Amino acid sequence: MGNDKLIDAKICKHKLEKMKLDLITTQDLEQFKLELFAEMRNILAGTGTAHDNSQWLRSAEVRKLLKISPGTLQNLRINGTLRYSMVGKIFYYKREDINGILEGNRSIQ
Repeated sequence: MGNDKLIDAKICKHKLEKMKLDLITTQDLEQFKLELFAEMRNILAGTGTAHDNSQWLRSAEVRKLLKISPGTLQNLRINGTLRYSMVGKIFYYKREDINGILEGNRSIQ
């Protein structure tokens, strides 16, 4: 029985070492909220250009820009190639990260 606990502990340790953790501060969330609300106000007022000037892009926009499948985008998130934020069930990506990939500063593997 003691051997099983040791094996379980090693498996848990291995899983924890493989996990990548990105910390989001309260200040990051507050800034995101302000930007999101400002953009929503602009869109509702009819003055917004959500797709052109937005700092944050949704998955469909990123897939279109990079010409990749949903699975490839998921792999980019999982392996840490592309940073993201998640609000509810929606993934958001920084435009500067996408531009970096498009300009060749970061490569898609």
